[in-house]
Amino acid sequence: MQDMEIVAQDMKAFDGRFKLDKYGFDPQMPGHATEHEMIVRQEPRTAKKVGCGISLPLEVRQEIALMLDEHQCALSVALHQYNKHHWLSEGAEGFISLHHLLEEHIEKTMKHIDDIGERVARLGAVPTAHPVTQHELSYIKCEPEGRYSIRDFLRNDLEHELKIQQMLRKTIERAHQLKDYGTVEVLEDILVEREDLGYHLYSVLEDDTLVRGMEHLVFQSGNIAGDRPMDPNTPLQ
Repeated sequence: MQDMEIVAQDMKAFDGRFKLDKYGFDPQMPGHATEHEMIVRQEPRTAKKVGCGISLPLEVRQEIALMLDEHQCALSVALHQYNKHHWLSEGAEGFISLHHLLEEHIEKTMKHIDDIGERVARLGAVPTAHPVTQHELSYIKCEPEGRYSIRDFLRNDLEHELKIQQMLRKTIERAHQLKDYGTVEVLEDILVEREDLGYHLYSVLEDDTLVRGMEHLVFQSGNIAGDRPMDPNTPLQ
């Protein structure tokens, strides 16, 4: 399957690292402008030092919150791409069925962004909200602008899902090590649902299909369709 070979190749090139060194105001980071008259109560991607009602050490809350923030950034990127593909669905198999399928993916992704953003806040940290900063911090990136084939769209979405799953597992493993079982519970529920979304995309991209174009019938070896002239006396004429 050519699509799956491309996905597998791209996944091998995925480094899968969190940007734990990116916290506080950074003049090189988009959206981190500090020249304004607002009262700064907490810098971006930092955790409250005095606690937040959750009995985990500061360093644990800071590390997990940074990971979670990258997840919500990645999911925000995935959401934008899903929206685009939802809007551009077309074709016999795509306009209705894929339109509805991607609508479900959009709804699930919005929920997961909210679940993770809430957890970041509960750990006493500041979730990233600036769209440009989200894309900069995200471990997945939006496809180039433009209209591509439906299979290209879905393959790009599948790559996103596989990367998100991989990174979620890393955070779940680390949260277990740090005894942050609240984060474990939140992410385990999300992981199962992201695996379902990835399975949906993989299934759509598989080779078999009930819809074939005439080119497939006419030009395949042996000409399956054939000319098959109809008897002019048949009632089916």
